[in-house]
Amino acid sequence: MNTLDAMNYLKERKWIDLSHEIHEEIPRFNAFNASREKTLFQIKEDGFFAKEYTLPTQYSTHIDAPIHFAQGKRYLHQLELKELVLPLYVIHKEEDVELNNDYCITKKDILVFEQEFGPLPEDSFVAFSSGWSSRWESLEDYYNQDEKGLAHTPGWSLEALKYLSEVRNVTAIGHETLDTDSAADVRKNKGLLGEYYWLKQNKYQVEVMCNLAQLPPVGSIIITSFPNILNAPGFPVRTFAIVPD
Repeated sequence: MNTLDAMNYLKERKWIDLSHEIHEEIPRFNAFNASREKTLFQIKEDGFFAKEYTLPTQYSTHIDAPIHFAQGKRYLHQLELKELVLPLYVIHKEEDVELNNDYCITKKDILVFEQEFGPLPEDSFVAFSSGWSSRWESLEDYYNQDEKGLAHTPGWSLEALKYLSEVRNVTAIGHETLDTDSAADVRKNKGLLGEYYWLKQNKYQVEVMCNLAQLPPVGSIIITSFPNILNAPGFPVRTFAIVPD
């Protein structure tokens, strides 16, 4: 099959957007300002339409380059293009998260997944489908803070991430929340141990994804794109899946 035939074949499959829209009212990390936009030129007055946007690098659905948490590791522009097109494996835990908002994916969860679908291959993308993106339209539901102001959100356990990196050597992970770690683990560990670990492996992750619940556990391809900015620690992305029949 030549490249044109491959493209036409892929266009006949189902494509699912895994990224949220960007605007000033979306959930965000509390240390960041909301995005701002300014109209610079109007067609009627100036003959063309242009805007200026100001936003953090980690905003809405975004990619974290290793340098985001790990000094001396790669910036976004240093990721290879082939790393941005990967086979996608989705671990569905929506029901568990509904029962326990602090749910953490464990190594056992991954082993159970592999018993059903086979070993996770090297150079793949593994996503945690928690259903959390269904809360996106409500800041209160998405942040999910209790009466003491403590957040309750799901995440990856450190042992699961070590298994994915050290045993399976997957290229990237993704999730629907703002952080890699569950909020309960952040409090217990006094920091983002899982996120620090993952990025120190010189691997990337995509955060604040959506529509993962629509994907099958295996068989899809994920493509992630962003501007080719020099020395960026991350940036909002347009990421999408091509789903098999």
